[in-house]
Amino acid sequence: MHTSGDFQLNDKRVINGWAFFDWANSAFALVITAAIFPAYYVAVTDEYIPFFGTDISNSALYAYAISFSYFLIAVLSPILSGIADYGGRRKFFLQAFTIMGSLACLTLFFFKGMEQVTLGTVSFMVAMIGFAGGLVFYNAFLPVIVTEDRYDRVSAKGFAFGYTGSVILLVFNLVMIQFYDTFGFPSEGVATRFAFLTVGLWWIGFALIPFKRLPSDARQKAKPDMIKKGFQELQKVWQAVRSQPNTRSFLMSFFAYSAGVQTVLFLAATFAEKELNFETVELIAIILLLQVVAIAGAYIFAWVSEWKGNKISLISMLLIWMSICTIGYFVQAKVQFYVLAATVGLVMGGIQSMSRSTYSKLIPEGTKDPTSYFSFYDVLEKVAIILGTFTFGAINQVTGSMRLSLLVLGGFFLIGLLLLMRVKVERD
Repeated sequence: MHTSGDFQLNDKRVINGWAFFDWANSAFALVITAAIFPAYYVAVTDEYIPFFGTDISNSALYAYAISFSYFLIAVLSPILSGIADYGGRRKFFLQAFTIMGSLACLTLFFFKGMEQVTLGTVSFMVAMIGFAGGLVFYNAFLPVIVTEDRYDRVSAKGFAFGYTGSVILLVFNLVMIQFYDTFGFPSEGVATRFAFLTVGLWWIGFALIPFKRLPSDARQKAKPDMIKKGFQELQKVWQAVRSQPNTRSFLMSFFAYSAGVQTVLFLAATFAEKELNFETVELIAIILLLQVVAIAGAYIFAWVSEWKGNKISLISMLLIWMSICTIGYFVQAKVQFYVLAATVGLVMGGIQSMSRSTYSKLIPEGTKDPTSYFSFYDVLEKVAIILGTFTFGAINQVTGSMRLSLLVLGGFFLIGLLLLMRVKVERD
């Protein structure tokens, strides 16, 4: 067994503990950002909400809330990663963001309608920051706990754990909302708000497993310039990447297609609710379908990668994503949307898993601190989400058409595809 210092690499118990973080926080990604909260937010708020002297559509405000959340975390990430790397507090911040996010989730229970719209919007944003903030530290553990030959499979395992755990909780919430009176709730709305409580408890509860098993960094004495270190490290990574054509082209491609991927995932439920009049239970059923297919998708494209290489695997998925955005523009019937959702599921897990493992292979061999590279990767993804969700919200606000917004997202995938064609993954 390989070792790193006094820590054993490829330890099954540690790998499973790492994957359980995905099991824990994916409940938020699924139940709050994808399945229940978007439709709930649109349902309990007015179609147009007063916002700094103007009226803005509730769906556009929801998109902007995501954009602003990721703007804040993109600014904070370098500062925090600098403190984590140079103060030996990487695991500490993984825990801190998780606690912050899960507590914000619990407060969503008190969001009942327009009277609490500020509470609901702000709590959602804080939970988003907690979720996104923890991911940079979580992702950076991958090359720390396993050898390179296991990146693809362990990365896929993390996503598979996440999809499986979140589906279990979503099924429970579906039953609870559908049969709210059997569970003793006075209304469907109260049952829905209780679902937000279950997410917060699930998130913090299962996160205790990785908190216990993941290796801790040795704490170091604080230094005055520690906060600057994160930005300096990002600048250092960028300078290094500029002399690495493959890594640079991949990151540019990743930035472009991430703007499309994450925006589709965040706003699919809002699209279905407003454009196709889906009910909450129907939306949950769609998300369940999407998640089940995503479990298979993560492994299918890991297999494609082993067979034909990471690049072919990613190209195949980008072509499918472009088709999804184009077809989505013309969807009118609910059954068509079910088929589209299944297709999204197929490439949703695969593209995230393959992107992470491909980037791991493009990091120069022998890099002493992969955290800086993953911090750069993570900030890039967050800025992409800002671009994607803001573009979606702006087009929706100006034209009143979420369909046109979806069509524009297809352009991000096309740009990503063209940039990816220039990449050569030498360590496939």
